[in-house]
Amino acid sequence: MAGLASLERLGTPEDIASVVSFLEGPDGAWINTQILRANGGFA
Repeated sequence: MAGLASLERLGTPEDIASVVSFLEGPDGAWINTQILRANGGFA
């Protein structure tokens, strides 16, 4: 399964936490109504 993703690994809770932290922080202030797929390139 991991080999099918572009990054060739499965995601971890830390990967998702990084995305959430970005969106909640000042750098994510201008992002709204978007779909961000934190899936490592797995379609």
